[in-house]
Amino acid sequence: MAFYRPASYQKPLALGLLMLLLVLPAVLEATGQAFYIGFATRILIFALAASSLNLVLGFGGMFSLGHAAFFGAGAYVAALCMESGISDALLAFPLAMIVAGLLALVVGAISLRTRGVYFIMITLAFAQMTYYLFVSARVLGGDDGLPLARRMTLGGLGLTSDGALFYAALGCLALVMTFLGRLADARFGRTIQAIRENEARMEALGYPVLRYRLVSFVLGGALAGLAGALLANLTGLASPNLLQWTQSGTLLVMVIIGGVGYLYGGVIGALVLLCLEEVLAGFTLHWHIGLGLLLIGIVLFAPRGVAARFGKSSG
Repeated sequence: MAFYRPASYQKPLALGLLMLLLVLPAVLEATGQAFYIGFATRILIFALAASSLNLVLGFGGMFSLGHAAFFGAGAYVAALCMESGISDALLAFPLAMIVAGLLALVVGAISLRTRGVYFIMITLAFAQMTYYLFVSARVLGGDDGLPLARRMTLGGLGLTSDGALFYAALGCLALVMTFLGRLADARFGRTIQAIRENEARMEALGYPVLRYRLVSFVLGGALAGLAGALLANLTGLASPNLLQWTQSGTLLVMVIIGGVGYLYGGVIGALVLLCLEEVLAGFTLHWHIGLGLLLIGIVLFAPRGVAARFGKSSG
């Protein structure tokens, strides 16, 4: 499984879509559809979270079912920052990334000593332990979670409006995707891909395999923490549900739908899954059945993901 970068035409296409997104809030407000600004923001946030998992899975081939622990940790850090009087996202968001990254460092340092199904199960175990730890801690709100009294500011600019938070999420996603694109072509990115393809060979060549995989795991966890902090501002709540293994499964489904190892796989997967949920929920209460059938169709007819139709191999 190689890591894939965009075809040459995709860069101007991505820039064009970015331009359209910049005017989206104004268009929605002008047409009386301002509700969908919050929905679009949710897509951007989950696109960021799914892309952080794609870094772990697509770059390093590490099939983790514990990614939600870092996602939820970032949300709780944002809520705790608000309680402590830290309302500027320029301070709170990096702090959320640091805490989530440190948590990923602890989990990865232990989990990465295992392989295959053992790695999957131990990351799942850590995620569940984190979930029950947060639920049992009264200072963290227990089952109710931690509410945010208000949204944060960003360098003095308020994020109280849906439009402002939309632009903050869009800016974060654009920066992260630019970072991941450069990382894929950098020495580190190519090394971690080579380790995924043939770990024994890279170890024989003298590469510190565990260190490279751990750095990739920590970077993915930190980016998930950023997504969690953004989601807490959107919903006004740091919920323990964000830490459940089912949330890890949702992010994994997004990556698989979009395309594992494709730069925009997480973005496309989040867009497809959340839009399918929104459309189907408007037709029936049993929308999960229709969603399941559509997902089966995507897996059968596009087994490498939707992005496979538009990407090319980096190798």
